[in-house]
Amino acid sequence: MAVDTSVRQQAVSVAAEKRRKRRVLLKKYRILYLIMSVIVLYYIIFHYIPIVMGVTISLKDMKIGNTIFNAPFVGLQNYKTIFANPQIVGTIKNTIWLSVLRLVWGFWPPIILAIFIFDVVSPRFKKACQTIVYIPHFFSWVVIYGIVFAFFSGNGFINQLLKRIGMDNIPFMTSNAYFRSLLIGSQIWKGVGWGTILYFAAMTGINPELFDACKIDGAGPIRRIMAVILPAITPVILFNLIMSLGNILNNDFEQVLLFYNPTVYQVGDIIDTWVYRVGLGQRQYGIGAAVGLLKAVVGFILIIGSNTLSRRVTGRSLW
Repeated sequence: MAVDTSVRQQAVSVAAEKRRKRRVLLKKYRILYLIMSVIVLYYIIFHYIPIVMGVTISLKDMKIGNTIFNAPFVGLQNYKTIFANPQIVGTIKNTIWLSVLRLVWGFWPPIILAIFIFDVVSPRFKKACQTIVYIPHFFSWVVIYGIVFAFFSGNGFINQLLKRIGMDNIPFMTSNAYFRSLLIGSQIWKGVGWGTILYFAAMTGINPELFDACKIDGAGPIRRIMAVILPAITPVILFNLIMSLGNILNNDFEQVLLFYNPTVYQVGDIIDTWVYRVGLGQRQYGIGAAVGLLKAVVGFILIIGSNTLSRRVTGRSLW
Protein backbone atom coordinates (compact mmCIF):
# COMPACT_ATOMS: atom_id res chain seq x y z
CA MET A 1 0.00 0.00 0.00
CA ALA A 2 2.82 2.40 0.81
CA VAL A 3 4.42 1.69 -2.56
CA ASP A 4 1.14 2.35 -4.39
CA THR A 5 0.66 5.59 -2.50
CA SER A 6 4.20 6.70 -3.36
CA VAL A 7 3.72 5.91 -7.05
CA ARG A 8 0.41 7.76 -7.07
CA GLN A 9 1.93 10.81 -5.41
CA GLN A 10 4.82 10.75 -7.87
CA ALA A 11 2.41 10.63 -10.83
CA VAL A 12 0.40 13.54 -9.35
CA SER A 13 3.57 15.59 -8.88
CA VAL A 14 4.70 14.87 -12.47
CA ALA A 15 1.30 15.94 -13.80
CA ALA A 16 1.42 19.09 -11.68
CA GLU A 17 4.90 19.88 -12.98
CA LYS A 18 3.72 19.48 -16.57
CA ARG A 19 0.78 21.83 -15.93
CA ARG A 20 3.13 24.36 -14.36
CA LYS A 21 5.51 24.22 -17.34
CA ARG A 22 2.55 24.57 -19.70
CA ARG A 23 1.38 27.70 -17.86
CA VAL A 24 4.90 29.14 -17.96
CA LEU A 25 5.15 28.53 -21.71
CA LEU A 26 1.71 30.00 -22.35
CA LYS A 27 2.65 33.10 -20.39
CA LYS A 28 6.06 33.41 -22.01
CA TYR A 29 4.83 32.97 -25.60
CA ARG A 30 1.34 34.43 -25.18
CA ILE A 31 1.85 36.93 -28.02
CA LEU A 32 2.86 34.17 -30.44
CA TYR A 33 -0.08 32.01 -29.34
CA LEU A 34 -2.40 34.98 -29.84
CA ILE A 35 -1.11 35.48 -33.39
CA MET A 36 -1.42 31.76 -34.10
CA SER A 37 -4.99 31.73 -32.76
CA VAL A 38 -5.96 34.44 -35.24
CA ILE A 39 -4.55 32.35 -38.10
CA VAL A 40 -6.31 29.21 -36.86
CA LEU A 41 -9.56 31.14 -36.50
CA TYR A 42 -9.19 32.44 -40.06
CA TYR A 43 -8.83 28.94 -41.48
CA ILE A 44 -11.73 27.64 -39.41
CA ILE A 45 -14.08 30.42 -40.52
CA PHE A 46 -13.08 30.77 -44.17
CA HIS A 47 -11.97 27.23 -45.02
CA TYR A 48 -13.25 24.47 -42.75
CA ILE A 49 -16.74 25.82 -42.05
CA PRO A 50 -17.37 26.33 -45.82
CA ILE A 51 -16.27 22.72 -46.40
CA VAL A 52 -18.83 21.49 -43.87
CA MET A 53 -21.51 23.75 -45.35
CA GLY A 54 -20.67 22.60 -48.88
CA VAL A 55 -20.99 18.95 -47.93
CA THR A 56 -24.31 19.72 -46.24
CA ILE A 57 -25.66 21.59 -49.28
CA SER A 58 -24.63 18.74 -51.59
CA LEU A 59 -26.98 16.45 -49.65
CA LYS A 60 -29.96 18.82 -49.77
CA ASP A 61 -32.34 20.32 -52.32
CA MET A 62 -31.19 23.88 -51.81
CA LYS A 63 -33.40 26.55 -53.37
CA ILE A 64 -33.78 30.30 -53.01
CA GLY A 65 -35.81 31.02 -49.89
CA ASN A 66 -34.44 28.04 -47.99
CA THR A 67 -31.61 28.04 -45.53
CA ILE A 68 -28.91 25.40 -45.33
CA PHE A 69 -30.56 23.85 -42.30
CA ASN A 70 -34.25 23.80 -43.33
CA ALA A 71 -33.72 22.74 -46.97
CA PRO A 72 -35.13 19.26 -47.77
CA PHE A 73 -32.65 16.44 -47.30
CA VAL A 74 -32.25 14.37 -50.51
CA GLY A 75 -29.19 12.28 -49.67
CA LEU A 76 -27.21 11.20 -52.74
CA GLN A 77 -29.84 12.35 -55.22
CA ASN A 78 -27.71 15.31 -56.37
CA TYR A 79 -24.83 12.97 -57.14
CA LYS A 80 -27.13 10.64 -59.09
CA THR A 81 -28.41 13.61 -61.08
CA ILE A 82 -24.85 14.61 -61.97
CA PHE A 83 -23.90 11.22 -63.41
CA ALA A 84 -27.26 10.84 -65.14
CA ASN A 85 -26.78 14.11 -67.00
CA PRO A 86 -25.48 13.38 -70.54
CA GLN A 87 -23.59 16.70 -70.65
CA ILE A 88 -21.46 15.94 -67.62
CA VAL A 89 -19.55 13.12 -69.36
CA GLY A 90 -18.35 15.44 -72.13
CA THR A 91 -17.62 18.14 -69.56
CA ILE A 92 -15.45 15.79 -67.51
CA LYS A 93 -13.58 14.69 -70.65
CA ASN A 94 -12.96 18.32 -71.61
CA THR A 95 -11.73 19.12 -68.11
CA ILE A 96 -9.33 16.19 -67.96
CA TRP A 97 -8.02 16.67 -71.49
CA LEU A 98 -7.50 20.40 -71.00
CA SER A 99 -5.79 19.75 -67.65
CA VAL A 100 -3.44 17.21 -69.22
CA LEU A 101 -2.56 19.65 -72.00
CA ARG A 102 -1.86 22.39 -69.45
CA LEU A 103 0.35 20.04 -67.44
CA VAL A 104 2.27 18.74 -70.47
CA TRP A 105 2.82 22.09 -72.18
CA GLY A 106 2.89 24.39 -69.17
CA PHE A 107 5.03 22.50 -66.67
CA TRP A 108 8.46 22.55 -68.30
CA PRO A 109 8.69 26.11 -69.80
CA PRO A 110 9.33 27.75 -66.38
CA ILE A 111 12.15 25.28 -65.74
CA ILE A 112 13.87 26.01 -69.05
CA LEU A 113 13.34 29.77 -68.74
CA ALA A 114 14.71 29.81 -65.19
CA ILE A 115 17.84 27.93 -66.27
CA PHE A 116 18.40 30.26 -69.23
CA ILE A 117 18.06 33.41 -67.13
CA PHE A 118 20.17 31.93 -64.32
CA ASP A 119 23.04 31.45 -66.77
CA VAL A 120 22.98 35.12 -67.81
CA VAL A 121 26.34 36.63 -66.83
CA SER A 122 25.36 40.29 -66.45
CA PRO A 123 23.50 40.89 -63.13
CA ARG A 124 21.67 43.92 -64.52
CA PHE A 125 20.49 42.08 -67.60
CA LYS A 126 19.44 39.12 -65.46
CA LYS A 127 17.29 41.36 -63.23
CA ALA A 128 15.81 43.04 -66.29
CA CYS A 129 14.89 39.64 -67.77
CA GLN A 130 13.29 38.53 -64.52
CA THR A 131 11.24 41.71 -64.29
CA ILE A 132 10.04 41.44 -67.88
CA VAL A 133 8.89 37.83 -67.57
CA TYR A 134 7.11 38.54 -64.25
CA ILE A 135 4.94 41.35 -65.65
CA PRO A 136 2.26 39.23 -67.45
CA HIS A 137 1.41 37.47 -64.20
CA PHE A 138 0.00 40.71 -62.81
CA PHE A 139 -2.34 41.22 -65.77
CA SER A 140 -5.92 40.19 -65.06
CA TRP A 141 -7.55 37.66 -67.35
CA VAL A 142 -9.70 40.48 -68.69
CA VAL A 143 -6.57 42.22 -69.96
CA ILE A 144 -5.16 38.96 -71.33
CA TYR A 145 -8.44 38.29 -73.14
CA GLY A 146 -8.30 41.77 -74.66
CA ILE A 147 -4.78 41.12 -75.96
CA VAL A 148 -5.74 37.71 -77.37
CA PHE A 149 -8.87 39.19 -78.96
CA ALA A 150 -6.83 41.97 -80.56
CA PHE A 151 -4.54 39.40 -82.16
CA PHE A 152 -6.80 36.43 -82.95
CA SER A 153 -10.33 37.77 -83.49
CA GLY A 154 -11.93 37.85 -86.94
CA ASN A 155 -10.57 41.37 -87.53
CA GLY A 156 -7.51 40.89 -85.37
CA PHE A 157 -3.87 41.43 -86.22
CA ILE A 158 -3.20 37.83 -87.33
CA ASN A 159 -6.21 37.66 -89.65
CA GLN A 160 -5.34 41.05 -91.10
CA LEU A 161 -1.90 39.69 -92.00
CA LEU A 162 -3.46 36.56 -93.52
CA LYS A 163 -5.82 38.73 -95.56
CA ARG A 164 -2.93 40.81 -96.94
CA ILE A 165 -1.11 37.72 -98.19
CA GLY A 166 -4.27 36.41 -99.81
CA MET A 167 -5.34 33.81 -97.27
CA ASP A 168 -8.78 33.32 -95.73
CA ASN A 169 -9.66 34.33 -92.20
CA ILE A 170 -9.20 31.69 -89.52
CA PRO A 171 -11.86 31.71 -86.75
CA PHE A 172 -9.43 31.24 -83.88
CA MET A 173 -11.89 32.38 -81.19
CA THR A 174 -14.85 30.31 -82.38
CA SER A 175 -13.18 27.21 -83.80
CA ASN A 176 -13.01 23.93 -81.89
CA ALA A 177 -9.67 23.24 -83.57
CA TYR A 178 -7.94 26.35 -82.17
CA PHE A 179 -9.75 27.19 -78.94
CA ARG A 180 -7.73 24.92 -76.65
CA SER A 181 -4.49 26.18 -78.16
CA LEU A 182 -5.51 29.75 -77.34
CA LEU A 183 -6.26 28.77 -73.75
CA ILE A 184 -2.99 26.89 -73.25
CA GLY A 185 -0.86 29.47 -75.04
CA SER A 186 -2.28 32.45 -73.15
CA GLN A 187 -1.93 30.66 -69.82
CA ILE A 188 1.71 29.76 -70.51
CA TRP A 189 2.50 33.34 -71.53
CA LYS A 190 0.84 34.70 -68.39
CA GLY A 191 2.33 32.28 -65.89
CA VAL A 192 5.69 31.14 -67.23
CA GLY A 193 7.65 33.99 -65.67
CA TRP A 194 6.00 33.73 -62.28
CA GLY A 195 6.57 29.97 -62.31
CA THR A 196 10.35 30.51 -62.37
CA ILE A 197 10.48 32.02 -58.86
CA LEU A 198 10.81 28.74 -56.96
CA TYR A 199 13.40 27.45 -59.41
CA PHE A 200 15.43 30.66 -59.07
CA ALA A 201 15.33 30.29 -55.30
CA ALA A 202 16.60 26.71 -55.55
CA MET A 203 19.36 27.60 -58.00
CA THR A 204 20.67 30.52 -55.93
CA GLY A 205 21.38 28.02 -53.15
CA ILE A 206 23.78 25.99 -55.32
CA ASN A 207 27.39 26.12 -54.18
CA PRO A 208 29.36 28.15 -56.80
CA GLU A 209 32.31 25.79 -56.32
CA LEU A 210 30.33 23.08 -58.13
CA PHE A 211 30.23 25.25 -61.26
CA ASP A 212 33.93 26.01 -60.94
CA ALA A 213 34.67 22.29 -60.67
CA CYS A 214 32.62 21.61 -63.80
CA LYS A 215 34.52 24.29 -65.73
CA ILE A 216 37.86 22.83 -64.60
CA ASP A 217 36.72 19.39 -65.78
CA GLY A 218 35.83 20.89 -69.16
CA ALA A 219 32.05 20.48 -68.82
CA GLY A 220 30.00 22.60 -71.20
CA PRO A 221 26.75 24.42 -70.43
CA ILE A 222 24.54 21.40 -71.13
CA ARG A 223 26.68 19.16 -68.95
CA ARG A 224 26.63 21.71 -66.11
CA ILE A 225 22.85 21.82 -66.31
CA MET A 226 22.55 18.04 -66.21
CA ALA A 227 25.15 17.47 -63.48
CA VAL A 228 24.56 20.44 -61.16
CA ILE A 229 21.42 22.47 -61.79
CA LEU A 230 18.84 19.75 -62.41
CA PRO A 231 19.78 17.66 -59.34
CA ALA A 232 19.62 20.84 -57.23
CA ILE A 233 16.12 21.80 -58.37
CA THR A 234 14.70 18.25 -58.47
CA PRO A 235 12.91 18.64 -55.08
CA VAL A 236 11.23 21.82 -56.34
CA ILE A 237 10.25 20.11 -59.59
CA LEU A 238 8.68 17.23 -57.67
CA PHE A 239 6.87 19.65 -55.35
CA ASN A 240 5.40 21.58 -58.29
CA LEU A 241 4.48 18.35 -60.07
CA ILE A 242 2.63 16.96 -57.05
CA MET A 243 0.76 20.23 -56.53
CA SER A 244 -0.06 20.41 -60.24
CA LEU A 245 -1.50 16.90 -60.16
CA GLY A 246 -3.59 17.85 -57.14
CA ASN A 247 -5.00 20.84 -59.04
CA ILE A 248 -5.39 19.01 -62.33
CA LEU A 249 -9.16 19.56 -62.38
CA ASN A 250 -8.81 23.30 -61.80
CA ASN A 251 -8.58 24.99 -65.18
CA ASP A 252 -8.54 28.72 -64.43
CA PHE A 253 -12.29 29.17 -64.35
CA GLU A 254 -12.02 32.91 -64.93
CA GLN A 255 -9.94 32.42 -68.08
CA VAL A 256 -12.26 29.83 -69.62
CA LEU A 257 -15.36 31.86 -68.69
CA LEU A 258 -13.97 34.90 -70.50
CA PHE A 259 -12.67 33.03 -73.54
CA TYR A 260 -15.36 30.50 -74.32
CA ASN A 261 -18.71 30.94 -76.09
CA PRO A 262 -21.53 28.59 -77.16
CA THR A 263 -19.75 27.73 -80.43
CA VAL A 264 -16.87 26.05 -78.53
CA TYR A 265 -18.82 24.37 -75.72
CA GLN A 266 -17.92 21.03 -77.28
CA VAL A 267 -14.22 21.46 -76.43
CA GLY A 268 -14.20 24.37 -73.96
CA ASP A 269 -16.92 23.60 -71.45
CA ILE A 270 -15.29 22.41 -68.22
CA ILE A 271 -16.63 21.37 -64.82
CA ASP A 272 -16.33 24.85 -63.33
CA THR A 273 -18.20 26.57 -66.16
CA TRP A 274 -20.86 23.83 -66.12
CA VAL A 275 -21.33 24.38 -62.38
CA TYR A 276 -21.52 28.13 -63.01
CA ARG A 277 -24.27 27.71 -65.59
CA VAL A 278 -26.21 24.97 -63.79
CA GLY A 279 -25.49 25.69 -60.14
CA LEU A 280 -25.83 29.47 -60.28
CA GLY A 281 -27.57 30.15 -63.59
CA GLN A 282 -30.29 27.55 -63.02
CA ARG A 283 -30.13 27.90 -59.20
CA GLN A 284 -29.37 24.24 -58.58
CA TYR A 285 -27.07 24.89 -55.65
CA GLY A 286 -27.07 21.32 -54.36
CA ILE A 287 -25.78 19.99 -57.67
CA GLY A 288 -23.10 22.66 -57.82
CA ALA A 289 -21.93 21.81 -54.30
CA ALA A 290 -21.90 18.10 -55.13
CA VAL A 291 -19.68 18.66 -58.17
CA GLY A 292 -17.32 20.82 -56.11
CA LEU A 293 -17.04 18.09 -53.47
CA LEU A 294 -16.30 15.45 -56.11
CA LYS A 295 -13.53 17.67 -57.52
CA ALA A 296 -12.03 18.09 -54.06
CA VAL A 297 -12.06 14.34 -53.44
CA VAL A 298 -10.38 13.61 -56.78
CA GLY A 299 -7.73 16.29 -56.12
CA PHE A 300 -7.05 14.87 -52.66
CA ILE A 301 -6.63 11.35 -54.06
CA LEU A 302 -4.27 12.61 -56.77
CA ILE A 303 -2.10 14.49 -54.26
CA ILE A 304 -1.84 11.46 -51.95
CA GLY A 305 -1.17 9.12 -54.87
CA SER A 306 1.45 11.31 -56.55
CA ASN A 307 3.22 11.91 -53.24
CA THR A 308 3.31 8.17 -52.51
CA LEU A 309 4.55 7.38 -56.03
CA SER A 310 7.26 10.04 -55.78
CA ARG A 311 8.45 8.66 -52.45
CA ARG A 312 8.66 5.11 -53.78
CA VAL A 313 10.30 5.98 -57.10
CA THR A 314 12.66 8.84 -56.21
CA GLY A 315 12.82 8.70 -52.42
CA ARG A 316 11.58 12.31 -52.23
CA SER A 317 8.14 13.47 -51.14
CA LEU A 318 6.27 16.31 -49.44
CA TRP A 319 5.68 14.23 -46.30
